[in-house]
Amino acid sequence: MRHLVKITLSIAIAALFSSCTESITERDIHEAGSVSAQKSNYRTSLAPVEMVSWMSGLQDNISISRISIPGSHDSGATIEVPSNSGTAKTQNLTISEQLNAGVRFLDIRCRHIDNSFAIHHGPIYQNLNFDDVLNACYSFLESHPSETIIMSVKEEYNASNTSRSFEKTFDSYVQKNPSKWDLGTNIPTLGTIRGKIRLLRRFPAETAKGINATAWADNTTFEINNAEAQMKIQDYYKVTNNDDKWTAISSIFNEAKANTGNRLFINFTSGYKPLLFGIPSIPTVSNSINPKLTTFFQTNTQGTYGTVPIDFVNAEISALIVNTNF
Repeated sequence: MRHLVKITLSIAIAALFSSCTESITERDIHEAGSVSAQKSNYRTSLAPVEMVSWMSGLQDNISISRISIPGSHDSGATIEVPSNSGTAKTQNLTISEQLNAGVRFLDIRCRHIDNSFAIHHGPIYQNLNFDDVLNACYSFLESHPSETIIMSVKEEYNASNTSRSFEKTFDSYVQKNPSKWDLGTNIPTLGTIRGKIRLLRRFPAETAKGINATAWADNTTFEINNAEAQMKIQDYYKVTNNDDKWTAISSIFNEAKANTGNRLFINFTSGYKPLLFGIPSIPTVSNSINPKLTTFFQTNTQGTYGTVPIDFVNAEISALIVNTNF
């Protein structure tokens, strides 16, 4: 009899557990589905975010204007002349290292010389050519097809020994590997440009190519409103007061987060401070601003904060910006 009671009790407990499990599972599935629907424009997985492929966690239909994107200012400027002067070097990481650290906006400055592009910061050659930049980008995108690179291309310093326009030389580079470029003129969704470089064009062109940013204003915050693309850009780089620079940066962060349209916000945290005899010092600004960026994104951990080109970008700051998307 005792055995029968035990068996009956066991069956009853099992049935109760099964019923509770079924009820909880159905409820959890329903709630998870609701959350998933709310987040469907943003991420596809709860897996840890890998910086080399963080865009794989975002849905195809999200606009790049709705993504927080770490970037680098004067991305190829890793050379200082004279050494340790603080006047030309803006990055410690190579292009490949920046991409591996999560950077997806590159600011490429090209001197047009001998019908090719050399990477310069002002008059200072950076021991780097456009082919070197592109090979790093192509290799990265080949290994990480879920990603995209937004590349700003601007003419830098004086042209020398050229027989064609800057645009024609740019076209010659694209023609070498056209499948890796997207020259659309709108603010695209991520799915349409995965595995490709989307051009942000800061040079004149006879034919439409890339997001047209030729109406770039100097040393200020401004808007560009083309028929195909609307942008708001903060590029206050002649910094007399670091607090004023931070105010300009944080104002754009707030606008980008509140924005519900398809306006692309580009918020340069970079700049230089004129010191003795007007000699520019880049670290005088970045040494003040970068810790503020770290603190800001440690506190503001979720939201859309726009594209953020940074001097001396590093893996820590990049990861903090990336994680706001998730």
